[in-house]
Amino acid sequence: MEKAPVIAAIDIGTNSIHMVIASINQRSVLTIIDQEKEMVRLGQSGNDMKYLHDDAMTRGVQAIKRFGKLAENQNAKIRAVATSAVREALNKEIFIKRVKEETNINIEVVSGVEEARLIFQGVSHALPINEKNALVVDIGGGSTETVIGKFGKIKFAHSDKLGAIRLTKQFFDNQNYTKQNINEIRKYVIGEWTPTLNNIKNVGFDLAIGTSGTILSLASLSLIENGENVPDFLNGYSVPTKNILKVISKITKCKNPEEISKIPGMDESRSDIILAGAIILETFINELKIKQILVSPYALREGIVFDTYEKMLEIEEYHHLSNLRFETIYDLAHRYNIDMQHAEHVKEISLKLFDELKQYHNFTDYEREILECASLLHDIGYWISHNQHHKHSYYIITHSDLPGFTNDEGEFIGNVARYHRKSLPKKKHSNFVSLPEETQSKVGVLAGILRIAEGIDRRQKQYVKGVEIEKNSSIQIKLLPIDSKVDIDIEIWGANRRKQLLADSLKKSIEII
Repeated sequence: MEKAPVIAAIDIGTNSIHMVIASINQRSVLTIIDQEKEMVRLGQSGNDMKYLHDDAMTRGVQAIKRFGKLAENQNAKIRAVATSAVREALNKEIFIKRVKEETNINIEVVSGVEEARLIFQGVSHALPINEKNALVVDIGGGSTETVIGKFGKIKFAHSDKLGAIRLTKQFFDNQNYTKQNINEIRKYVIGEWTPTLNNIKNVGFDLAIGTSGTILSLASLSLIENGENVPDFLNGYSVPTKNILKVISKITKCKNPEEISKIPGMDESRSDIILAGAIILETFINELKIKQILVSPYALREGIVFDTYEKMLEIEEYHHLSNLRFETIYDLAHRYNIDMQHAEHVKEISLKLFDELKQYHNFTDYEREILECASLLHDIGYWISHNQHHKHSYYIITHSDLPGFTNDEGEFIGNVARYHRKSLPKKKHSNFVSLPEETQSKVGVLAGILRIAEGIDRRQKQYVKGVEIEKNSSIQIKLLPIDSKVDIDIEIWGANRRKQLLADSLKKSIEII
């Protein structure tokens, strides 16, 4: 790519919505063009955080609309990622649909583990940490992510439902702080977080890095408390944790948010949730015996920018899965003992059909990548049982951690794999009707292609080396045997039995010979 692409990353969090507009050159140097933040409090809807209230959704839509206009002014590619509050909401589809209808922006909902990976990606591009086992902690409004990596490889990643807004609603909803409720939240955080903290100790780390508004605020307060100036850009600044703990101690002695707001340097808009976030950080420091913590404002949104750029580069240059997504899919395939010879053959036939039929479906490399993933994983359900294995494939794919993929992409891939055999997609299938209408139509085409490719390798002997397609008023697919002596009647029969979904989706008659 000659000109550095401009990318707008929108981070839709529980507490606030952030946007960064940036470009990345071929040396992977990020140049920030614009930044915006609005405190929306999407997750301030109750202790369970299971529903987004209408007023919160309206605030979110309005903020995203404004951000979208700013991104359009820069001709930026927009990528919006939603985390804990949207991830957990039972009515998230209403919010996602409203955003799409009012802004034309698609929201990607990411898992906690994928969120942690993206945070690490943002931090690792901002600090010289590649050669060390770096532990990153990000305390958000609804969840806290911890991740350990080295040389860009993730060794450990986890997301816990411990967030500043979540715990404030749970323990301090009346905004009165007492020794009793502070002790209760401390016990709760340790109880909930101990398995994760033990795993971190087992993996080991060389240094700790803190990011997010909570940690940056506490680091700034500790500098002020110590009589130091707070830099305009608090990146790579090493803060002694004893100084942070002093600030946390001062916060825990306050009786309410009003008292906290009077602490020198305290951001008043954060004063009502800082106590819960501070106790999470206090637990992190004490339980892991951390003496120094590096702080960085680089986190999820910068990670989204780098991740988007790398995917664009991989698809443009290599026309296939990015390295991380490739590793994720193949790791899952090997973990569940997929017959890779059959899977690879089905993949190659599927991609050949996809490319040859592009004039009918007009899909991009993105849909091609989804088909590639589904082709490789379509038989993963055999791990559970041969009977109904297509349904088991859907379950395994959609319930697995897929680094490099969003939750929506997992559902997309799972649905394509689900319909590689047996029933066609139906309106009574909850997994199918929960997809956006545009995705439903794509599933029909991609699963239709996969069904034919699976039929072509019906005996799993790879007797068909390729296909030739003639496109007139109908589509004729000619199967090419590996050898003139090989009888491929079974393969022709198997493919013809599975052609209906693709024929219906493309609205073309199909003949396989």
